[in-house]
Amino acid sequence: MEAADVVIVGAGHGGAQAAIALRQGGFVGSVLVVGDEPELPYERPPLSKDYLAGDKGFDRLLIRKAEFWAERGIDFALGERVTAVEVGAHRLTCASGRSIGYGQLIWGAGGTPRRLTCPGAEARGVHYVRTRADIDGVIAELGTARTIAVIGGGYIGLEAAAVLAKLGKSVVLFEAGERVLARVAGAALSRFFEVEHRAHGVALHLGASVAAIEVAGGCAAGVRLADGAVVAADLVIVGIGIIPNVAPLLAAGAEGGNGVRVDAQCRTSVSDVFAIGDCALHANRYAGGAEIRLESVQNANDQASTAARAIMGTPTPYDAVPWFWSNQYDLKLQTVGLSTGHDEAILRGDPATRSFSVVYRRDGAVIALDCVNAVKDYVAGRALVAGAVRADAAALADPAVPLKSLSDG
Repeated sequence: MEAADVVIVGAGHGGAQAAIALRQGGFVGSVLVVGDEPELPYERPPLSKDYLAGDKGFDRLLIRKAEFWAERGIDFALGERVTAVEVGAHRLTCASGRSIGYGQLIWGAGGTPRRLTCPGAEARGVHYVRTRADIDGVIAELGTARTIAVIGGGYIGLEAAAVLAKLGKSVVLFEAGERVLARVAGAALSRFFEVEHRAHGVALHLGASVAAIEVAGGCAAGVRLADGAVVAADLVIVGIGIIPNVAPLLAAGAEGGNGVRVDAQCRTSVSDVFAIGDCALHANRYAGGAEIRLESVQNANDQASTAARAIMGTPTPYDAVPWFWSNQYDLKLQTVGLSTGHDEAILRGDPATRSFSVVYRRDGAVIALDCVNAVKDYVAGRALVAGAVRADAAALADPAVPLKSLSDG
């Protein structure tokens, strides 16, 4: 049976950063990264943007070139999906039958796209957005697709809609909620992006529950809504969230449910096993101490470094300020903090100028900012969020008042 001192399950952002952090920290033991895709670690955010648009080839998405990993003695087992963890034996079993022993295990397996369960969901032409293969499947059908249905009004759905509209496709987007981005942003930001997408020709259907995918000749031919309305489409893209890939860990006795529970050093409840990234359920002070999963590159990278430091005997609690970004058309949305639970949203600037911010407060303290084409606000806003600064509402709303002056004072 092959084995490594540290085995990392997941070759995404978190897995790659964990391996890098171990070597940067001076770890000299063997490191093996197990990934279920055939590719070396690559950036996922550009998949629904630059890669789908054809602006970036896959080589430009690689987190590091092959030589980088080889020079640092970081090995890979690619195209392998871990199906079982034997905690006592410190052993993994893969779907292929391959068995891998570990001294310490870092679980960064991410998540699987939540799938439609309605009639027609398995038809050809229904696509999800998570891997290179997913997007390659979309690209292969774009040439003959004229009308594209996007199901889901979160970041993934909106980004895909923006790219497809720019490519000249007729795009129809369905969101079950009453506004887009409802899980992650306030109403003002949602309405702004709704206006922008409509201005670019995207037909938005809000409060639209999908009842079925219409099928013709085995291929998706449209979307049928709960009210009976049918909208024709040649291709369907689904972005309705992910399910964390934690079943093998939970079966092995690790605590969790919607993710696997970890402590401040990213340790799970089972010996010598850490979890990071999309699948790690952790108490986060920027969420008021609630247990959450954060689906972001920032979280994956920072938790990876936290786990690596714990393995090397220099544990440091995870306490990073959350941040996110999204590119749609010529709009760059940058978010710092978590707006969930806010009791006040302060508009800073005029959305009509397409450069503004929304500052979120709870009990008078700044907890998050959404910044649209407003990089200075985003950079300065980090200090406001980290310090839970109680700045004057009028000053926060005035673009002439630098946010940096509020955090300094």
